Amino acid sequence: MKKIIFALLAATPLLAAAQPKDWANYGRYAGANAQLTQAPDVVFMGNSITDGWDDAHPEFFSENNFACRGISGQVTSQMLCRFRADVINLRPKAVVILAGTNDLALNNGPIEMEHIVENIVSMAELALAARIQPIICSVLPAGKYGWRPEVEQVPEKIRELNARLRKYALERGIAWVDYHPALAAEDGSMRPEYTRDGVHPTRAGYDVMEQVIAPALEPYQSTKP
Repeated sequence: MKKIIFALLAATPLLAAAQPKDWANYGRYAGANAQLTQAPDVVFMGNSITDGWDDAHPEFFSENNFACRGISGQVTSQMLCRFRADVINLRPKAVVILAGTNDLALNNGPIEMEHIVENIVSMAELALAARIQPIICSVLPAGKYGWRPEVEQVPEKIRELNARLRKYALERGIAWVDYHPALAAEDGSMRPEYTRDGVHPTRAGYDVMEQVIAPALEPYQSTKP
């Protein structure tokens, strides 16, 4: 028995070292959240597409009292985990939720479409419970995922997810922002003039997104552009 106990104790540090730490990446914005001196008007929750927005056009956030809380590579489960820390606790008037493409790309392994929707719905319902208005956005168009070539029928999957999200938003009277008409090519990919890799927008792509979402943001802006 002692040998078994000693063996388990000896293995414990190795097992602990192998475990991922801060899976939801609470630490990414912990410092920025603590340094806020006023509540942002709008928080943008998302993945690398949102994260890159702040890099491409930081003035869009700084001049409008918006807070970017996008983290590259994240799936909706991770965003849902950190939603309180990175959105609710900041006390914004509204939250922009742009999520789901990394779930379709299997970044965290297989997930059913219904569970992707449920995660986004849960974020929206948490926001409503906290008296924060959710703004749900369509997943951006993409023809394929360069880092996941085994994922097939990407445009079709994006269309299905967007249809489900749109249905929920309309049924609940939640703002729905659809980037597709402005960004998508006929085959469902992103128009080449708006993307650097087929998934992430260029500055020109973000300029288009800002024009599309502007009417939905205007009611929550204390600082007008």
